[in-house]
Amino acid sequence: MSLRSKAGPEWTGFQEARPYGPKYDLRTDFVMVYGISEDLPERIDGWKQAGYTVHLMTGVSWGEYQDYLYGRFDGRNHWDEAQMDRNGKHLLHGKDVPYMVPSISFAAYLSTHIKKAIDAGVEAIHMEEPEFWAVSGYSEAFKREWLNYYGEDWQPPHTSCDAQYRASKLKAAMYYRAMDRICSEMKEYALTTYGRTIRFYIPTHSLINYTQWRIVSPESMFVSMPSCDGFIAQIWTGTSRTPNVYQGVRRERTFETAYLEYGMMQELTRGTGRDMWFLHDPIEDNPSYTWADYEQNYLATVTASLLHPGVSRYEVCPWPHRVFEGSYPKEDGSGKETIPGTYATQLLTIMHMLGEMHKYDGDIEESAALKGIGLCLANSAMYQRGSVEHPGDTTRSASRYDGTHSPYTLEEEEKELLDWSPFYGLALPLLKSGIPVRPLQYDNMLHFPGYLDDYRVLLLSYEFMKPEHPGIHQVLAQWIRDGGILIYVGDGSDPYHQVREWWNRDSLRDAYAHPEEHLFDSLGLGRVPEEGMHPVGSGAVLLIRKHPAELAEHAEGSELVIGGIKQALGYRGEAAEFQTKGTLDIRRGPYRIIHVLDETDALDSNNQVELTGSFIPLFDPHLPVVKRVHLKPNDNALLYDLGFHADDAAQPGILATSSRIRSEELYEGGYSWIAESPEGIMVSTRLRTPLPPIQAAVEGKSIHFEYDSETGTVLLLFEGSPQGRSVRIDWK
Repeated sequence: MSLRSKAGPEWTGFQEARPYGPKYDLRTDFVMVYGISEDLPERIDGWKQAGYTVHLMTGVSWGEYQDYLYGRFDGRNHWDEAQMDRNGKHLLHGKDVPYMVPSISFAAYLSTHIKKAIDAGVEAIHMEEPEFWAVSGYSEAFKREWLNYYGEDWQPPHTSCDAQYRASKLKAAMYYRAMDRICSEMKEYALTTYGRTIRFYIPTHSLINYTQWRIVSPESMFVSMPSCDGFIAQIWTGTSRTPNVYQGVRRERTFETAYLEYGMMQELTRGTGRDMWFLHDPIEDNPSYTWADYEQNYLATVTASLLHPGVSRYEVCPWPHRVFEGSYPKEDGSGKETIPGTYATQLLTIMHMLGEMHKYDGDIEESAALKGIGLCLANSAMYQRGSVEHPGDTTRSASRYDGTHSPYTLEEEEKELLDWSPFYGLALPLLKSGIPVRPLQYDNMLHFPGYLDDYRVLLLSYEFMKPEHPGIHQVLAQWIRDGGILIYVGDGSDPYHQVREWWNRDSLRDAYAHPEEHLFDSLGLGRVPEEGMHPVGSGAVLLIRKHPAELAEHAEGSELVIGGIKQALGYRGEAAEFQTKGTLDIRRGPYRIIHVLDETDALDSNNQVELTGSFIPLFDPHLPVVKRVHLKPNDNALLYDLGFHADDAAQPGILATSSRIRSEELYEGGYSWIAESPEGIMVSTRLRTPLPPIQAAVEGKSIHFEYDSETGTVLLLFEGSPQGRSVRIDWK
């Protein structure tokens, strides 16, 4: 009996609520059937017959759970467990679909549904989006949980920073408890009932996005949950186009935000042994954009994800039926249109390339010299995102995040809170200078030895988050003494410093007013050291007495962040390594991935980047061979470098394609394979042949081909099918 049942490799997959359909059969390794309904066994069987490993995905904070809400499950109405804001409004994901308070009763109800999926034979369960809104915390169920957890009467979260912080901390603890109970119980059920193991995964937004959108989730707590086997990083245009502020300008920065989000999720599981899939979405939940808009933002997120080589598993699409069968506004506003054929082919080329990425995990070349720079981010950042009432305040509430409609209003005065400038004020100056800063999962350093070994400079501020355990400071102090440089940015003005936490408890012999005082004291610097550089062992602390939100407001703030990195490297004797760049780029085997930054002075005089060589641009559905690639600011490129296989130029093989390749066969004077792709989509394939081809055929019928004699490559175009088309090419 295998400890972890897997029918086959699971490098790429997608989620789909509909029964099997040939037009959205993406030919990945696995599929996640979505939702537990009466037709679940039939849906599972349909995808199995198509050759898929089948998982289940279902919502853990919301779903079609009306039988529970209205008492049909256990005879008791459970609307008191719906998340509620201070005005008594339920937070809804749809009609009769509230976000739930994860009570023990609700966890038991979800377990009965999960059993049905295990009975139906799925190999893994994905419990999606354990989300508790920061604006909530007013339902009767939550009040009961507060009393049980804290041993005191509930306090309205908006009445003080302490109440808001404690409410959010409880929300995270409740979802951890619910998920731990469900996953542990269901693993035992599968093992005792069927003698097989079931894997449990958690598809979740990044800590960055949840914090900015003002949602609470356990995030890093799940990494230490024994029954959690891994995650899907739910990052896509809808999360990454959320506006932020850089040098005083508030706008969408999809690439930069996506880069930070994917980096955050890579850090969540680095060194833990847990699986991680990066998600991309060719559109997004908001259906009001055009195909051109979706494409531009999709390519930005794909590029951002590929710049993080620690992950090579991907969910290539959520809800492919809405991509390949849906209609969206035309550019001229005259109506709607289905997906352009070129975009469909382009998507499939990228999706099948993603399935190849793991083959080159050991052949990665990062061009950035300035690595090992981290920005600390803790779960507690989510605990400081609810509104707190001050004299003169009016009622505030949160809006829906998916863009479909907004039942709650946001006042102009909350923009500063929603921009979350304390984080971006530290992150964007580095990223815009071509420094591959990585958001560090701050809570992980306490649980995973050696977590900081890859870092030489860390940026930290307690003005938008707090350390949840004093042991973190012991780990951080040792890293500094061993040669690390900590840049601490903060002026002590955050009112959340006064929440009831370990650093100011009465039981502490000498309570600290602020948590950084405990850190500095642990380092032998006293509680309130002066601004500037302070040696500590082989390392040092650079103290900058500014609120990090100020750094997002003007160019001087960016210069202060960059200057801090220069000073830190200079202290380490590594000043010569400091350089800014106008690009972020990486090589993963034959694939070159590059993004040209905008809002930067690090480009050459004409603000363009030019690459020379022999490339197949994979973002071009026609897969041409090009010698030069010209890129301007904010451009993205994914290139197959034909020079990578220069020593194997005579060896035939497929280089890029928009189909799944099976049953390859090399014979004397030719090459054949089976190409699988969604029905009705044009398949584009470029392959190398040792000699000029004399004919190409699909299903025995000759087709046109284009041969590039200089590179010895051939381009084929033909209509695809999920059942597979036999392709043959012969040469002299």
